[in-house]
Amino acid sequence: MTHDLTDLPRPDMRGSSRRAFLSQISAGALAAGATENLWAETASSSKQQPKHPAFPATADTLIVLWMAGGMAHTETFDPKRYVPFEPGMKADDVLCTFPSIKTAVDGIEITEGFEKVASVLDRGTLIRSHVLGDLGTILHSRHQYHWHTGYEPPQNVAAPHLGAWIAHALGPKNPALPAFIDIGQGYEGNGESEELKAFQTGGCLGSEFNPFRVPDPRQAVNIVKPPSGMSLERFRRRYDTFRKMVSDGVGADGKTLSDAQRDALLRSVEQAHRLMDSSAAKAFDLSLEPKESFDTYNTCKFGLGCLLARRLVEEGARFIEVTTEYGPFLQWDTHDNGHTRLAKLKSEIDAPIAQLVLDLERRGLLDRTLIVLASEFSRDCLLEGKPEKPVENQVEQPAVLKELKHYGMHRHFTGASSVLMFGGGVKQGFLYGKTAAERPCTTIKNPINVMDLHATMLHALGIAPDYHVSIEQRPFYVTQDGNGQLHASLFQ
Repeated sequence: MTHDLTDLPRPDMRGSSRRAFLSQISAGALAAGATENLWAETASSSKQQPKHPAFPATADTLIVLWMAGGMAHTETFDPKRYVPFEPGMKADDVLCTFPSIKTAVDGIEITEGFEKVASVLDRGTLIRSHVLGDLGTILHSRHQYHWHTGYEPPQNVAAPHLGAWIAHALGPKNPALPAFIDIGQGYEGNGESEELKAFQTGGCLGSEFNPFRVPDPRQAVNIVKPPSGMSLERFRRRYDTFRKMVSDGVGADGKTLSDAQRDALLRSVEQAHRLMDSSAAKAFDLSLEPKESFDTYNTCKFGLGCLLARRLVEEGARFIEVTTEYGPFLQWDTHDNGHTRLAKLKSEIDAPIAQLVLDLERRGLLDRTLIVLASEFSRDCLLEGKPEKPVENQVEQPAVLKELKHYGMHRHFTGASSVLMFGGGVKQGFLYGKTAAERPCTTIKNPINVMDLHATMLHALGIAPDYHVSIEQRPFYVTQDGNGQLHASLFQ
């Protein structure tokens, strides 16, 4: 059964023209020359084909659900003492602006607004002790870079995104699909697009490991078909012409390509053509989803991103990130109106997250698919940074709250954060870590930092924390210096 998507809000597509499809999957390939000396030893000889993990894996696919902007742990999955808003209340009294609710697991509560997620918590693990890095003055770009690459900026080497490492180590699960797919993050009109591009990259592995970007899932089908008015036959002729041009060492801009650039671009273009000609391309067409299922996910752009992720997992995707989309002062970036904005955001993402878990379970895919929900840091009403390492406050917060807009968690907190994990061999109905009951609500038991969280996620996929490539005859590791530590107690 098909249904019409034309009633949905449509983004400006000028930044992702269908005419650029072949370059979409190989975006940045022509820039390989800038880092050629860094990655020629590895990526130029790499083939994007399925590979065996280094040791028995509990998962074949990883989905990251990225809560971009700083998700407050006490307002979501680690509720504290609830104090409703009253004009004249003290800011220091505000620990949690939502009542707690019961979940499918006895003894574990989360906050109001996540009723659907609460009903599936018995399928997963809740980590309440994720600790973020000390990077000086808190900037979203730096912390998002750190979380996604495992390295603190700046680096002398272009650190790859976690998805790029997984693509390099394992290759695509289905050769017709890109091994690294990013859903929901737009660049056009985003004041921090360059900062986002800094970690959404294959880095030193080479541009062929860059993400296949789907900025808006509502437009996903347009990315995998010829432009409107162009026949498939005509498109194939253009492909053949472009491929011959690249084979002859000439880029789209007419400039001469190095051997490394040519080889990387050829592999990327061939992968694009392979996807268009495959049955897997239908996964991008959300109009093919049964209406009842579609409506469950159709809460917002992120919700449809979860639907697209599920459809891609069914076709054999390897790594997918679905983001609520980062933009300054949007979504989880709550510098004001924290409570009211989170109430709306929860209403949009609650059902899609839970439905993704249930759909994968019903299809027999959850056991081999690891879902990880995380954010770059948490938030607090008063504290900026960590209690033991405070940094400069960036948000005005009155000591006495007279208006509702000041009621919520508005400052950036790195002393604790919550992470949800489902499937992929993790324990079910399990709670890991603990934070203090009163401010500062920092981690007090079983801390797990970014490096060790990555090592744990990679372990599920059969990738060792010291997996590495050679950069100018020196090893560069998937976790910093290869020292990521597995938290084995999270697994069954």
